[in-house]
Amino acid sequence: MPNITLSVEDEVIKKVRKIAIDKNTTLTALVRDFLKTMANQNAQEKDIAVANLRKSFKSASRNMGKREWTREILHAR
Repeated sequence: MPNITLSVEDEVIKKVRKIAIDKNTTLTALVRDFLKTMANQNAQEKDIAVANLRKSFKSASRNMGKREWTREILHAR
């Protein structure tokens, strides 16, 4: 697992360390969980957007009848 280096104000670190102690965890675990949550939320939002787009395409598409043309006919010069 790769490591990352962050620059955070001392006061913020102190406050978050207190939160971590209250939750019986570590600052590192809190940051890791936050990043995982953010990554999963982004994936879920993308899945929802794709599902909505497919639903939109399905509701907007119409039966155009039997296709009686070929690519060659369409592109004839």
